[in-house]
Amino acid sequence: MKKIFIVGSINTDLTIRAPYLPKRGETLTGDGFLIAQGGKGANQAVAAARLGGEVVFCACVGSDVFGATAVKSLQREKIDVSAIRTAEGVSSGAAVIVVIDGDNRIVLDKGANACLREEDVERALEGAKEGDILLAQLENPVNVIGYALKRGKEKGMYVVLNPAPATREIEPYLKYCDLLTPNETEAEILGGREALAAKGMELIVTLGSDGFEYYRGGKAERHPCLPVKAVDTTAAGDTLCGGLCARLAMGEELVAAAEYGSAAASLACTRRGAQPSIPTAEEVKAFLAANGK
Repeated sequence: MKKIFIVGSINTDLTIRAPYLPKRGETLTGDGFLIAQGGKGANQAVAAARLGGEVVFCACVGSDVFGATAVKSLQREKIDVSAIRTAEGVSSGAAVIVVIDGDNRIVLDKGANACLREEDVERALEGAKEGDILLAQLENPVNVIGYALKRGKEKGMYVVLNPAPATREIEPYLKYCDLLTPNETEAEILGGREALAAKGMELIVTLGSDGFEYYRGGKAERHPCLPVKAVDTTAAGDTLCGGLCARLAMGEELVAAAEYGSAAASLACTRRGAQPSIPTAEEVKAFLAANGK
């Protein structure tokens, strides 16, 4: 099985449910306050590990209790955390998440995630071999993520970018990607689905409750997801990406791997929180069996 090297963010998520977004100056009563581990990079690392992947994670945390707790949590998932650096004098990343009718609105402080360096990436990829998988997102400095994509390609890795949150600053580095996994909004920010598909990389556009589209040969193939009653969509996309990469590492072809990741994401939507919602391989197996898959 191939290794999965993930370069990304670590956050502590502070989540609360609310009936609607408060207006200016309004104090609104919510419920269900939850503190959980998050960050797109960490979420994807946990998803890949729980779903059967061997994961090496490159990231940066602050010298505070949030950072120390996050690293210990990742260690419990059997993730290799040797490439996670503690930056002195800065806070760890944090996200405030308001969940309204099962959908989330997020305010993010990058904190130590903004301190990730090219040297961190270089150290993390020292043991990477041809055919291993590199997975990255955009909650760290774009130039550092771009460097990671370039180094992954140079090492002969299969390079996957989940361009979230989307920014056109990443465009010069897309040539190093083998697979791009934006949602619909992110795809539009990066020039549209057709334009991205024309760049020669494989493209999977996630569609929320409608599943995903796979672009091949200029044509889009729609793949619906398994229906569930969503409680919290936080980390659903991250679960899909992590599950997809875990199955790719096992040698599964791309569409089947994405369908597996999509099933894992559906299951994650039935639970609250980011990493607490991510299922194990055994749970996904039972979920697929219950849906005749």
